[in-house]
Amino acid sequence: MIHTLTLSGLTVSRGERRLFDGLDLTLRAGEILTLTGANGAGKTSLLRAIAGLLRPDAGTVAFCDGDGNPLDAREARGRELHFLGHLDGLKGGRAAREELGFQCDWLGHTQYGVDHAAEAFGLKPLLDLEVRRLSAGQRRRLAMGRLVGSPRALWLLDEPMAPLDARWRDAFAEQMRRHLDADGLIVAAVHDPLPIAARTLDLGGLK
Repeated sequence: MIHTLTLSGLTVSRGERRLFDGLDLTLRAGEILTLTGANGAGKTSLLRAIAGLLRPDAGTVAFCDGDGNPLDAREARGRELHFLGHLDGLKGGRAAREELGFQCDWLGHTQYGVDHAAEAFGLKPLLDLEVRRLSAGQRRRLAMGRLVGSPRALWLLDEPMAPLDARWRDAFAEQMRRHLDADGLIVAAVHDPLPIAARTLDLGGLK
């Protein structure tokens, strides 16, 4: 299980523009980091680099277990990482029940994972509706279901609360607290502050 995330000398560009250079960072179990900065500062690019979806120009992304032993990065990402991006990654033609079940099955859910996800994000009244009929906030809650339905150590979140109203922001804050209390790690790109205490890295300030 991922217990520590370490970035060493990480350098990422987009096109001809350098987003950040020589970034060093350590995040440990039970910690949350928010990434701030203007649009284009590199928040999403950093999340994608951690997830292995973007190759950095230089530097490394490393994962260690609770004893400090290095983990194979490919295996750690495949088994212990959730990436919730701007796009929810849902299939519109499926019923919400089918989509939640597919997402949790594909990622490896616990025995009661789907039921837990439906309860945590108020999805029960929506489960028989087609995904395309859901509002933006409802789709985001459905996408969030995979986070608790298929527990993984590291959550990478890109503007996770943008479509949510106050009630569901509070509900998601509670799920984040529970994840951190269980030795999870969270890295979240945000424009507005999260409703829980977090370290902050201003990518705009690195230039």
